[in-house]
Amino acid sequence: MASSLFEELSLTAQTAYAELVEQTRAFELEALAGLRGSFHTRTIHGRRYVYFGYRDVDGKQRMAYVGPDDKRAKALVERFNKVKAPRQLAPVAQSAQALGCLATPLKHYRIVTQLSAYGFFRAGGVLIGTHAFVAMGNMLGVRWAAGERTQDVDFAHAGRNVSIALPANLKLSVHDALTSLEMGLLPIQEFSGIAGAQYRNPADPELRLDFLTAQTRTGSIVVLKDLGLALQPLKFMEFSLIRTTQAVLLSRAGACMVNIPAPERYAVHKLIVYGERPVAQRVKAMKDLEQAAALAQWHLANGLAGRFNEAWEDALRRGKGWKKRAMEGRRMLLARHPELSAKDLWGV
Repeated sequence: MASSLFEELSLTAQTAYAELVEQTRAFELEALAGLRGSFHTRTIHGRRYVYFGYRDVDGKQRMAYVGPDDKRAKALVERFNKVKAPRQLAPVAQSAQALGCLATPLKHYRIVTQLSAYGFFRAGGVLIGTHAFVAMGNMLGVRWAAGERTQDVDFAHAGRNVSIALPANLKLSVHDALTSLEMGLLPIQEFSGIAGAQYRNPADPELRLDFLTAQTRTGSIVVLKDLGLALQPLKFMEFSLIRTTQAVLLSRAGACMVNIPAPERYAVHKLIVYGERPVAQRVKAMKDLEQAAALAQWHLANGLAGRFNEAWEDALRRGKGWKKRAMEGRRMLLARHPELSAKDLWGV
């Protein structure tokens, strides 16, 4: 008998997740709620000025100049103080985790919430990779389970990097620090990864933040000058960025709303990129297959094979290169999981 790649979360766990989604949405409706930091005033040459102090993605403390201590700045500080301690999301997130929902490692969660505070998800950024897969499981009401056939790879393990895909024309309407903070966005100074599309924390070399985008004609890095940010184009990435959805990423510290790929498109994309992995990345390639298999199995079990098939057919129609890679990924997936050969998933 084929092993199951997922198990249904209890009704209690699913209810806890639904409550967490509701509270997180309500929390984030107030733009300032996501900001992490504090306002300070300084007196310079007899005049008072306002600054906002916060910890950046690299862990360093930053001070952003807001402006003179005038009515507008005072109103912002007052509004911030009112929403700084709303209903805390951490207890609800911890409850959902205790009941079986998968949580993201704390240091990764902190990076994602910081990006949320920068406004990346409001501007169209998409969380991809295994962090999205974990959030997807909670959204679908399941817990990914490594069965007997998958003990060679922990396919729901977060790994070392956080990956964010962004449209190449992404823009954040931020004119100055005060405008930025009023919108609930942290002032972006510059990511030190501007020379490339990876950001590394010197204090934690194994932790990596990747900024990705869809493949460009030249294949060269896309630089968003306004954000001081570089994006690494990846082949086939655009497939995962169509019809994205929202889910809650949770940790013991709290929760935040993120954009993630549609489950069926995420799965098919994993099959397409399977063959792109070099031999040295065999473990990652196997993780691609197992995640695709788990999602194919979920769609089949829940009467949604047709939705999966739509994504599959879309990939096949995109050209010979797409079709060749997709078929190779499917061949390897079915070699490991022959029970997933149902025509409802793949068509004729």
